[in-house]
Amino acid sequence: MSVKIPAIFWNASPEELKKGYIEEEDHYICLICGKTIEKGVVYPGKGVFYEAGRYIRVHIEEVHESVFEYLIQLDKRITGLTEHQKSLLQLFYQGKSDGEVQTEMGIGSASTIRNHRFVLKEKERQAKVFLALMELLKDNNKRSAGNSPPHKTAGMIDDRYNITQEEREKIIKTYFPEGREGLLKHLAMKEKYRRVVLREITKRFQVNEFYNEKQVNEILKTAHDDFATLRRYLIEYGFMDRKPDGSQYWLKEAAHGMEEEDMDRKKELKQQYKEIKTEGGVYQIRNTKNQKVFVITTPNLKTINGRQMELVRGGHRNKQLQEEWNLFGKEAFVFEVLEILEEKEEGFFDKADELKKLETKWLEKLQPFGERGYNQPNKRK
Repeated sequence: MSVKIPAIFWNASPEELKKGYIEEEDHYICLICGKTIEKGVVYPGKGVFYEAGRYIRVHIEEVHESVFEYLIQLDKRITGLTEHQKSLLQLFYQGKSDGEVQTEMGIGSASTIRNHRFVLKEKERQAKVFLALMELLKDNNKRSAGNSPPHKTAGMIDDRYNITQEEREKIIKTYFPEGREGLLKHLAMKEKYRRVVLREITKRFQVNEFYNEKQVNEILKTAHDDFATLRRYLIEYGFMDRKPDGSQYWLKEAAHGMEEEDMDRKKELKQQYKEIKTEGGVYQIRNTKNQKVFVITTPNLKTINGRQMELVRGGHRNKQLQEEWNLFGKEAFVFEVLEILEEKEEGFFDKADELKKLETKWLEKLQPFGERGYNQPNKRK
């Protein structure tokens, strides 16, 4: 999985990486996609409502499945794991016995699997020692330099991150003398000013829209002639993301996070959350070039956008689907809902079990295997 890992990911502690999110004073941030969950807001999910601390965990489950699934798909240069070791860890994570792992992978014997477990445990012990050494090194450097640790969400480090609404407005007026849509006065400024300026510039882009580099450059030219530097800043500061080859850019959700003046909007959202009902079901990702499909079930059809973003970022775990997405491009694929799960209003209702039945129904109907699709026989998505 070749993706650009944001600074917030690397600045997180091992415990935070394990949870998949970090907690700030007034919000939580998903380490996988950067989504911000504001404290004090009620969020809907799976037919019930959650406070922010619980909803960030629900978000990870529904959009990313699990922190384990995300981490295990990362590139070897990040995890230090071979594909063989990743496969073993995935089966161990599923609770498979040594005998079951040996049968599924078709290697050696049960004793061979036990040896692999030992090798992984040895790797864990080595990692703990190395982590302790690095922590001691950082502590020593801090004492020597007299520096305080950087802010967890800082893409680039400076001594100030807090800023009032009054200061924000003053900065915008100073650096955009012709108005918010006008030209930027100059690029030389303190980092906390630059963050305000960059956030303002992101408003010239559309959320959930994808741009090629030329389009990004044309929009940035409306702010300053040095569009290349602005483009780099937007990536470095976490306001935009892009595919590894630079063929597509998009605005990250956090870039348009709520600001202090949005109190009325917050109240409106809280009311909307109470009225939203999540729907589960089955959908397909269809390649319009060769008509191959990938059938997927989900407890929340609103997570389809999350799946699309995985493909855009080059990180979908179905390698064949990802390869053909990269080959044909986003325009060649469509996401189509096949059936919405009907939930009983009264009596016992096992949503997970009903989704499995729905999935089986559509897999049997479409047979999306081999030349007809991207699903693997006898394996769930």
